[in-house]
Amino acid sequence: MATIYIDEEVGQDAASQQGTQASPFKTLQFAYLQHPAEAQYLVRSPASESDSDVVDGKVWKPAAKSALKKAVNYYGQQKKKVAREQELAVRRKQEEEERNAVLMKAKEIVLEEDKSLPAPIKIKLDEVGDHIKLRNVEDPASQGTRVRVVGRVHRERKQKDVLFVTLRDGYGFMQVVISGKLAKTYEALTLTRETSMEIFGEMRQVPAGARAPLDRELHADFYRIPEHWRAAGGDEAITNRVTADTDRATLLNLRHLTLRGETASSVLLVRDAVEYAFGQAFKELRIRKVSPPALVQTMVEGGATLFQLGYYGADAFLTQSSQLYLETCLPSMGDVYCIEKSFRAEKSLTRRHLSEYTHIEAELDFITFEDLLVNIEHMICRTIELVMADPVIVGYIKTLNPDFKLPERPFMRMKYSDAIEWLREHDIPNEEGQPHTFGDDIAEAAERRMTDEIKKPIFLTHFPAEIKAFYMQKDRDDPRVTESVDCLMPGVGEIVGGSMRIDDNEALMAAFKREGLDPSTYYWYTDQRKYGSSPHGGWGLGLERFLAWLCNQHTVRDCTLYPRFMGRCAP
Repeated sequence: MATIYIDEEVGQDAASQQGTQASPFKTLQFAYLQHPAEAQYLVRSPASESDSDVVDGKVWKPAAKSALKKAVNYYGQQKKKVAREQELAVRRKQEEEERNAVLMKAKEIVLEEDKSLPAPIKIKLDEVGDHIKLRNVEDPASQGTRVRVVGRVHRERKQKDVLFVTLRDGYGFMQVVISGKLAKTYEALTLTRETSMEIFGEMRQVPAGARAPLDRELHADFYRIPEHWRAAGGDEAITNRVTADTDRATLLNLRHLTLRGETASSVLLVRDAVEYAFGQAFKELRIRKVSPPALVQTMVEGGATLFQLGYYGADAFLTQSSQLYLETCLPSMGDVYCIEKSFRAEKSLTRRHLSEYTHIEAELDFITFEDLLVNIEHMICRTIELVMADPVIVGYIKTLNPDFKLPERPFMRMKYSDAIEWLREHDIPNEEGQPHTFGDDIAEAAERRMTDEIKKPIFLTHFPAEIKAFYMQKDRDDPRVTESVDCLMPGVGEIVGGSMRIDDNEALMAAFKREGLDPSTYYWYTDQRKYGSSPHGGWGLGLERFLAWLCNQHTVRDCTLYPRFMGRCAP
């Protein structure tokens, strides 16, 4: 039986230590784990006056009984833990061997399509109609249509010898029931989410009390999963890469995978419907679509937010807005609109800013400011009416935004000066922490707070000329302000900005001079005033903000396919 030495000052809790005076352990607990039930355990302790063999004021003393008891108990616990882990390892190995045996046997199962069955018809997962009949679960003699579907595994679950798969194809979902021999193949036993499948089978009603998409399910009689269709599993499984706890930056890096989730895909499906509906609403008003350029050599909203690039030896920019080009179309095409990308190099990381966004813009000829407001109001409400006429899209919106209600017309009108008074009365300060005064550019936070408290759409009008773009028409009754408007929505804030445009050439030239802009580079724009000017105006709507409002999304980044903002230009 050996003597084991412990020195808390110079000892080390390492397996390489010998437990001698020259190579002591640091703690009694670790020493006992390495050398249990030895003759004695000596701990380097401060010496008393009666001690001999004192070195540097310390002496080797037997470990305290209470400390030794704790070490013995800990050793017992660890011994049991190791025994349990060994037992678990044995069990896991046995289970792994049994599973491998099952998988090896499963590989021997080869599926073949039963050619005696009716030829299948290929359908989308959301397809309905008289050509798809469902077997009645209460009538064994009834027959369901045999179909062929393709898609990816959205969910899967095993219940005894039956495999339930929810298939997704981008158009809808379908519950598939795989049983018998089909559920025992290697492909079925190792099925992972996002695996692509081609499935044949009979369409049936779901049993009473059960639920499934469109209240039907496909009972498979054959399926195919080519090797290269199989989705990754293990650590690389999509369920391990994209989780509820995954941080925001990683989710953006994995946007190509998060798009497969129900929320992200629902927002994009609503986006598709909204873009189409805007086109329909414009068509109803005989407003024609044009496609202005994205590469420009002039600015619209100020030079600070321009993306500059070289263009064959000259300077060019990504467009901030297509407005100026739309104005040039009015004489030849009448009222026009576009749905194009706009770019703003704003160093802003707020939840409602993007560096690249989809801009729905319209220009209307021979109108008044009131005509402009009515048009914006009509286009927003009519577009929503068209979107809500599609029951599938309504389902997505109700899931994303259960409390959504169609906005009531007319929208509330509030002049800028009245908004300043409202903010003062409600003790909402400006960005400097001071009461708002006329001339302040109302900040996003104050604007949103006002909108959220009023709880309905607001046309905020007649902004001071000093804080608005050079091309905006001044109010003839109050030249301090412009005939301008922002449409504010609860939860988001501004989604539309618009104005009447300066239609007098002299006034426009004065505006260029005031802004320090060279009008010669805008000759194609200023010529509109020289060759038959007219009272006209227009507006621009940020599609991502519109969707954030409609789909109740916290940030516009979730309302576009691959968001671009300061610091992110990938994937």
